[in-house]
Amino acid sequence: MAKVKRIPLGLEPGQQRIEIPDRVSVELASLAGTVREGLLAFAVGVGMQVFRTMLEEDVASVAGPKGRHDPDGRVAYRHGDQKSSVVLGGRRVAVSRPRVRGVAGGELALPIWAAFAGEELLGNQVMASLLAGISTRSYDKTLEPVGSLEASATSRSAVSRRFVARTAKALDELMAKDLSDLRICALFADGIEESEHMMVCAIGLDAEGRKHLLGLREGTTENKAVCAGLLSDLVGRGLDFSGGILAVLDGGKGLRAAVREVFGNLGLVQRCRAHKRRNVLDHLPKQTQPVVQRKLEAAWAKDTPALALAALKALATWLEADHPGAAASLREGMEETITVNHLDLPPALARTLATTNPIESAYSVARVVMGKVKRWRDGAMVVRWTAAGMEVAASKFRRIKGYRELPILIEKLAGIADHFSQKSGKVA
Repeated sequence: MAKVKRIPLGLEPGQQRIEIPDRVSVELASLAGTVREGLLAFAVGVGMQVFRTMLEEDVASVAGPKGRHDPDGRVAYRHGDQKSSVVLGGRRVAVSRPRVRGVAGGELALPIWAAFAGEELLGNQVMASLLAGISTRSYDKTLEPVGSLEASATSRSAVSRRFVARTAKALDELMAKDLSDLRICALFADGIEESEHMMVCAIGLDAEGRKHLLGLREGTTENKAVCAGLLSDLVGRGLDFSGGILAVLDGGKGLRAAVREVFGNLGLVQRCRAHKRRNVLDHLPKQTQPVVQRKLEAAWAKDTPALALAALKALATWLEADHPGAAASLREGMEETITVNHLDLPPALARTLATTNPIESAYSVARVVMGKVKRWRDGAMVVRWTAAGMEVAASKFRRIKGYRELPILIEKLAGIADHFSQKSGKVA
């Protein structure tokens, strides 16, 4: 017989306090067989004995010591046991649950049971395992042994149901997230296509340089209706753009029109230079591409917006005769590629805000997660997996390069917002 000392048990916000016995007796001899399966199985056996003791302590605290009834002060009584289960190591294990009923009627809850019997722990374990690349067929094979306990909830169908429920919950939480406490000064938006579905996602940049996954919207194309629906939803959830906001976009017409519709004059657009560079170079032979790329970079690096725009126009004129397609691609949205030049931002911050790389890198993580799916069943599945993949990417978010200079951007945006506010006031 061994004694296990009292230990504190952490509580989630709002969870009922759980009283822990000072000491618990453990029958070590009965656990000798579990040693062959490793330390974890042995520890689980100890834990289950402790759990049963804690259950009995809960019952005694409500119904009094077993066999010693107090008719005068009695508020509850034992009502036998019921076959049930608790979550343990990514599975459910069979446990006999003691029942307690109040004298006035109705069954009373046991705090320790509520802490260990919930589905949340199991759902989180299933979601983490499947997002890490474990298939529903192999899930049970990845779980470590827990002795001779009777286990359940590890079949392919059970794991699949829990994953669907958990990812659906994660999607609902993302789409209902309150944005009113965030001061978003820049927004990166782009689309990711999967199985004939276009998912348009938005990542926000706060005043301290931290990125936040804001939301997503599904459609068949990256059109204005889909993009405007996404941005309008962000505003509806509290996104404040009254101080101005910089929208960094890939050049899609739908996103550009949506920014103008939702943010109006307070939304400045920076066209992604990486996309523009790629689009221009795709129209050129390989031997010409290095020269044009150097000219593009040199133009964007000019000290003033006027010089940058003049250099870009000169490059387009130079390309016109031999490569008209490249010239047309360069001229399309040319002015919006130098928005960061107009804002006169420090070089490190300007480089970060000149491309959609922050959301593209998030997509690269999401694509790895989504690549584990062998067959897409419907659009709802695409939405859930995209949200799950982007949440995995969000867990890896770091501050952007140049974040210390963000007050400069915020001040510039505020000045533009004040200008349009005064202008609208004069008109009124």
